[in-house]
Amino acid sequence: MERAALEHIQNLLAEQMRERIPGDAIERVAVLQYGDDPMVEPGELLVRVYVASGAEKEERAHALEQFHDANREAIFKLRDELLARVPQARRLEFRAGDDEDGPRMMLRGPRVVPEGRALGGPELTPVMARLSPADLETLDTLITSGIAGSRADAVRWTIARVRERPAFERLREHVHEIEELKAQF
Repeated sequence: MERAALEHIQNLLAEQMRERIPGDAIERVAVLQYGDDPMVEPGELLVRVYVASGAEKEERAHALEQFHDANREAIFKLRDELLARVPQARRLEFRAGDDEDGPRMMLRGPRVVPEGRALGGPELTPVMARLSPADLETLDTLITSGIAGSRADAVRWTIARVRERPAFERLREHVHEIEELKAQF
């Protein structure tokens, strides 16, 4: 998305948030796209709201907690309205302070699964992994090429390809044999 369009969305959202959340609790709003932050996947936007806070980490954590408690209902309404107005915005993040390790609150909306890629079947187990830039680029290539709808879909797709390899079945057989040998000790 072009920078001018992002700035327009950013200004509209900042105005809407300041109308819904009184006072000077919100310092600024930033709309991030793919490439601005590793959390943002191709085709998505992240709306980051900076909450007024002190300089110390404890002050920032306390400020974010107070902000959440005072504005809980407005925050969730904003998320729902944001998703309706800007469908590419899949995450709404509230952050106290500028540092990357500072306190934050992340709200996600329902992910729209591209037609034909809906997940069915048994329960899925969430897994968190820290990936290198090269690994992220690989997943993002699968997304931009249309093979996967998200990074999670890309990881599932990749794992399914590994399971299809004949060598993987042989590896599973060897693991089973090793488990049997361990049980004999």
